[in-house]
Amino acid sequence: MPRKRSGLGERHHKIMEFLEKFQEENGYSPSIREIGESIGVNSTSLVDYYLRQLVALGYIERDDHISRSIRIMRPLGTLSEKAAGIVRKVKETMDFFSIPVLGRIVASAPIPVPGSDVAYFDPESTIEIARSLLPQREKMDELFALEVQGDSMIDAMVNDGDIVIMKRAQEARNGEMVAVWLNDNDETTLKYFYKEKGRIRLQPANPTMDPIYINNPQQVSIRGKVILVIRQVKSATQ
Repeated sequence: MPRKRSGLGERHHKIMEFLEKFQEENGYSPSIREIGESIGVNSTSLVDYYLRQLVALGYIERDDHISRSIRIMRPLGTLSEKAAGIVRKVKETMDFFSIPVLGRIVASAPIPVPGSDVAYFDPESTIEIARSLLPQREKMDELFALEVQGDSMIDAMVNDGDIVIMKRAQEARNGEMVAVWLNDNDETTLKYFYKEKGRIRLQPANPTMDPIYINNPQQVSIRGKVILVIRQVKSATQ
């Protein structure tokens, strides 16, 4: 296997290797799903996020509105050590952190949590986030990421396929967006949290959906608060 290029994470490196090989063999670029299959990632939004990072680093160009439009600008085998050093310094200046992607959270009516969903992403699955995007007080070891499934939070700019960055928490204030487990039914959902008159209201951000009322607060287990949303870029390649 070629030496890992400085400035790239393991996933970025695998994607670049696949892009170069695929385009050499086929004469055109692969789809997002084909890229995901090559690196063992089922989430198109997560693959799209890695591709956007490669665009930002100058390795590829792409047109979100045209299928199979990826163009390799800096092949792994041709980037000079000087250029690699510049990329590395840029990343160090931007102060990137890797946050683990632990699984999915539904933004819909609560649904049972399948055992496979807990381990939806493998141990290598991470999201690289610039420290400047996060509140200064947040500790990196308290953060994790989840992929959103569903559209109950669309008015809060959280759409199906987006990635939410969560801070581990067991309590929440009224109005905070939280990841909730309903212990009695082993269900999960992403909603606004409100404690009122001895019950819990889980409020969607979608006018077509009704709030969920939990009469027994002990049934509600808060696992984290949303501090950042990474939007999925919809494109013809998906």
